[in-house]
Amino acid sequence: YIDDIFMTWNRSEEELRKLLDDVNTWHPNIKLDYKIGYSLPFLDVQLTNNNGILSTCVYHKPSAEPYVTPFTSDHPRHVFSNIIKNFIERATRYSSTFEAFNYERRSIKLMLLYNEYPSTFIENEFHKYFSQYISKSPFLPLIDDEQKYFLMRKQILGQPTPRQTQVALSAALADIDNDPPDDDERQQPNPDPKKSEEKNSNINEKFFTHYTYEKRFKTCKRDMHEVYHDTFKDTPAIYTRLIVGNRIRRQAHNELIRKRPNQALLQNKKIPKSEPNSCTTNDLSHSFT
Repeated sequence: YIDDIFMTWNRSEEELRKLLDDVNTWHPNIKLDYKIGYSLPFLDVQLTNNNGILSTCVYHKPSAEPYVTPFTSDHPRHVFSNIIKNFIERATRYSSTFEAFNYERRSIKLMLLYNEYPSTFIENEFHKYFSQYISKSPFLPLIDDEQKYFLMRKQILGQPTPRQTQVALSAALADIDNDPPDDDERQQPNPDPKKSEEKNSNINEKFFTHYTYEKRFKTCKRDMHEVYHDTFKDTPAIYTRLIVGNRIRRQAHNELIRKRPNQALLQNKKIPKSEPNSCTTNDLSHSFT
């Protein structure tokens, strides 16, 4: 991965060290730092060699702090749900054994409790995630045996990650843009202009508006729809669809710090020198008389 390499070696450790030391002599500007052992971290995965069988689990740096977005922060509810979902999915993908998964699951719960997540909310999100792969029943207990875990893990590993989906989509769009049109496509007549006008008119029939999310604006979407309906119910604007979205509020350091301040603030302004007020003895005597 970029400049990180993981490899296995079936020969002696002395031969491996000799090979790596020889590689460091190939170029004066390229030096390799290596670690050799039966259990090593690679990115955020801990790999262990158990008598020729590789097992994996989630790797946590010793300096890592158990902090995530606090539950008391001013964010929409789906943000907290997605945090739990991502942690569970990472634990499932990286944990090759049921024991490692249970250890990571306990660590996730402790971290969430430390960040003031309610225990009922945590349990509900765990149940919601597991029910997607095992059963739709809300009364199903959590995964309690190794067979259920491997069944769920097999289904998750068969799905692409969000990053893989994004890369595949970008590659597909690049191929479409670079491919020359076929003869059949060149001979096709132009599409009906009326249909294109209808598509453009459909865009104009939607009204988008956004607001910055805060907990005190919890009913803002419903209120805006009610006001819109009451205001335009007897006008043609009622046929325009109102779409209300929200933005997450920026963090404090984004609000208080600007990378590109106004140019006027970067220019030194010349302050005119004011002449000192002249005061004579006669003036003083006159003012006190």
